[in-house]
Amino acid sequence: MVLTPEDLFNKRFQTTKFRDGYDQDEVDDFLDEVTEEFRRLIKENEELKQSLVAAESRIAELQRNTGATPSVVATAPAPVAPAPVPTADSDESTSSLLQLARKLHEEHVREGIEKRDQLIAEGHQTAARIVEEAETRSRQLLVEAETQERVVTQRIQDLKNFETQYRQSLKGYIESQLSELNKALNETPSAPAGA
Repeated sequence: MVLTPEDLFNKRFQTTKFRDGYDQDEVDDFLDEVTEEFRRLIKENEELKQSLVAAESRIAELQRNTGATPSVVATAPAPVAPAPVPTADSDESTSSLLQLARKLHEEHVREGIEKRDQLIAEGHQTAARIVEEAETRSRQLLVEAETQERVVTQRIQDLKNFETQYRQSLKGYIESQLSELNKALNETPSAPAGA
C-alpha cells in the first residue's frame, strides 16, 4: 500500500470505551508533523530526481561533444556490481570520466562565479537606487520643512505685529478714557461744605 501525506493527515483513531487511550490532540499534532515532513521529503525527492535527470543529460551531451565512450546512465539506482578488474580500456575510460568530471566541476564553478557576480551587481544597483530614493525623499522633506518654517515664521511675525497694534490701540483707548475721567472730575462743581 502506497502511503501519501493525505493518508496520514486523514487517519483517524478509534476512541477507547473501557480504558484510557491516547490523547487525541497529541496524536493529531504528531500526525500533522509527520504529514509536513512527508510532504517535504516527497518534494525533495522530486527535486533530486529532476537534478539527476538534468545531470545525466548534461553528462551525455558532454560525452557526445568530447567523443568519450558513454557510460551506463540509469534513471533508477542500479544494483551494485562487483568491482571490475582494471584493464587498459578501463583506465582510459576512468581517465575520460575524470576529465569529464573536471570539466563539469569547472563549468559549475564558472557558473557559480558568474551568478555571484550578477547577484553582487544587482545588489549594488539596488543599494544605489535605494540610496538615491532616500536622498530624493530627504531633499523633498527638507524643502517641505523649510517652506513650513517660513510659513510659521511669517505667522509668528503677523501675531507680533497684531499684538503691538492691539497694545497701542488699547493704551490709546485707556488713556483717552482716563483723560475724559479727569476732565469730568475737574468740571464737577464742588459741593457746599454745609450741605
